[in-house]
Amino acid sequence: METKDYKSYIFILVLSALFLFVGNFIATRGLEDSGQDDFASSFMQARVVEIIETREIVTQISPDFSLTDVSVEFVARITTRGDNRGDIVTATHLQRGQALVQERQVEVGDRVILFYDTFGDVYFLATHVRIHYVAILSGVFFLLILVFGRRQGVSSIIALMSIILAVLFVFIPAVLNGRNIYIATFVICLYAILTTLLVVVGPTKKALASVLGCLGGVLFASIIMTIMNAVMGLTGYLDTESTHLLLLDNPVNLRAIIFAGVIIGAVGSIIDIAITISSSIWEVKSCGRNHSFKSLMSAGLNVGRDLMGAQINTLIMAYVGSSLTFILLTVAHSTSLMILFNAEIVLVELLRAIVGSMGMLLVIPLTAMFSGWIFNMPSNDIDDIMCAYESEDEGKPES
Repeated sequence: METKDYKSYIFILVLSALFLFVGNFIATRGLEDSGQDDFASSFMQARVVEIIETREIVTQISPDFSLTDVSVEFVARITTRGDNRGDIVTATHLQRGQALVQERQVEVGDRVILFYDTFGDVYFLATHVRIHYVAILSGVFFLLILVFGRRQGVSSIIALMSIILAVLFVFIPAVLNGRNIYIATFVICLYAILTTLLVVVGPTKKALASVLGCLGGVLFASIIMTIMNAVMGLTGYLDTESTHLLLLDNPVNLRAIIFAGVIIGAVGSIIDIAITISSSIWEVKSCGRNHSFKSLMSAGLNVGRDLMGAQINTLIMAYVGSSLTFILLTVAHSTSLMILFNAEIVLVELLRAIVGSMGMLLVIPLTAMFSGWIFNMPSNDIDDIMCAYESEDEGKPES
């Protein structure tokens, strides 16, 4: 990468970091402390070093029925950083007999999360620590990206982490602080589109065509979702957890959350289709410099038709997979297909798949149209400045 390209790349990263900082400041401004920090401090990681005793507690409910609870008392060493790091404590793992699903019984060497009951001055097992397995798998995933993607792999990881940070530190605080969810959704989608394309592709004609196509797809999906939200009279009450959002200091607009879930869920596939089409058209243009707008757009539409089926299947199957437990439960307990397909939680999942797919469909002609138009524009200074991003196109024979 040349010096000018390094400067452009760093400039984009600085702008991305600036957005995260300013966005978090705006999103959290006026957000009061809910007291969750004190509650969170009651949880700590520890490692089991000894099992003291395992005993059964039998509760006779009736002459013919009893419940057996299992109580495991163990010794653990606190590993969470803080004043009590390294302390040896005695904790209890209580397995209730009436529970349908039990936490795996603790063993020596297990990494666990303990809950400290300040009133009784005792420790209880909250759950086992499992996130380190995900961290290892994520490390392998990132390593594979770097091996196969090299420089582009680094850019992909940076873009991915930036979007995750934006959702965690800008979007979620904005929602909890009572900000307009519709505006926050559009801002996050715009940030995801710009960050992904500018960091991975660079500020090139390909990126410009992809950005315009993505914005059109997101805007179209947003309009459709807004209309369906109003026409169907959705409430947003999908499960018992949804109602808890209404009990916060700033009650959350559940209908807006449905909107945000649909649009944010679809933006990844929309970006994927846009950059694939624009890159394909750019390759066609590079192989033959005399292609007309019509021929380039036609090439993009042909590529889009091939992508359409696979991408729609990907989006729909992703939604089905994420909701498989609910689908099984609903089908098992529903006595009528009419009731099943009119349940709001089922309707929302259908909307996620259909609206997201419609947004992707519109991206195909939009990106093809913008690519055909932009790639036929006269060369300008931007192309010269960013030539290294398209260095793979140099040296190709003209038709």
